[in-house]
Amino acid sequence: MSYEKQGGHSRQRGSFGRHQGRRPQRRFTHQGAGVHYSKFINKSTGEVAKPYEPKHSFNDFLIDPRIKANIAKKGYIKATPIQDQAIPVILEGRDVVGVANTGTGKTGAFLIPLLDKVIKTRNERVLIIVPTRELALQIEEEYRGFSQGIGLRSVSVVGGANINPQIRSLRDNPYFVIGTPGRLKDLIERRVLDLSKFQTVVLDEADRMLDMGFIGDMRYIMSLMPAKRHTLFFSATLGADVERLIQDFLTNPVRISVKTGDTSKNIDQDIVRIEGKNKVDVLRELLSQPEFDKVLIFGRTKHGVEKLSKILSKLGIPSASIHGNKSQNHRQRSLGEFKQNKVRVLVATDVAARGLDIPKVSHVINYDAPHTYEDYVHRIGRTGRAGERGKALTFVE
Repeated sequence: MSYEKQGGHSRQRGSFGRHQGRRPQRRFTHQGAGVHYSKFINKSTGEVAKPYEPKHSFNDFLIDPRIKANIAKKGYIKATPIQDQAIPVILEGRDVVGVANTGTGKTGAFLIPLLDKVIKTRNERVLIIVPTRELALQIEEEYRGFSQGIGLRSVSVVGGANINPQIRSLRDNPYFVIGTPGRLKDLIERRVLDLSKFQTVVLDEADRMLDMGFIGDMRYIMSLMPAKRHTLFFSATLGADVERLIQDFLTNPVRISVKTGDTSKNIDQDIVRIEGKNKVDVLRELLSQPEFDKVLIFGRTKHGVEKLSKILSKLGIPSASIHGNKSQNHRQRSLGEFKQNKVRVLVATDVAARGLDIPKVSHVINYDAPHTYEDYVHRIGRTGRAGERGKALTFVE
């Protein structure tokens, strides 16, 4: 692999470079044309940041002992920065705007205090709005861990899955409803979801919901909730559109930001020059190296992702795929196989770029260049998580 550095420096091969230029442009073309290749290059500094010293351990929080026991079962002792700062404020009933990088523990930051809230006030109901099915199911899985043995039901309501079981679950009056905007709107219109009973709402990855065109659905859903409510708002970015939502939806919120930069300092970023070679051959050569042990590959189209996954499997590289044409069951199966190391390669469209917490991904490979800088950031954020080192490679031609 090779790359160029700005300022007339010589090309180097087989190493990582540090981008010293301007902030990467927000828009890429499909092949990254018109964007200097160094935009995809940023060497991990290897610096050990001063560890964050939380003010609280989980035992310090004024929450139900059963929640503390479940947290301990999960092996959590010290709160992450977003948990340390957000949990006490949420327990006070304040509205919160949380700005945090992916993989910082923000799901626990809102689930832990809200579960305690429902335990203490049994007529409380919580709505959690998320951009994707995968994130909804991940949050529900986390919720089950925190609420084990407490007996407070939850349900995820997402598109791409049979609506009838979701309707039946809603009729059981669950305490937590986790859903995507489109499916929530559908259930409201069918009169099986009455938002007047929900005093608490979480908007998770609000910037992503805006990017995906859910602004109308979000405003519709929020208009049906009580005016006096508890609103928690989480986003990786705070652009003008996001700020307007904050102004419209929240009341005197406490702002908490633990964002440290666009990309983790634990991720080495580099490019792979194709230079007339066959992309599949270059990919196969990379995957033959032993350090590529758990690899997430991003492609542009559903068809291309499915085709690449099948090609890799035929080449003897165990792989699975997730994209919009796959049923929810197939997507969950593929994710499960990847998480459990039954396959070492997962090929995905950008549907997997946000929200998914997949442990110990060694490499992210952008087989097709991302459309935007934000997409790039969220793709490569699947590696280098929870203090691990990771590598991100982008193919350029």
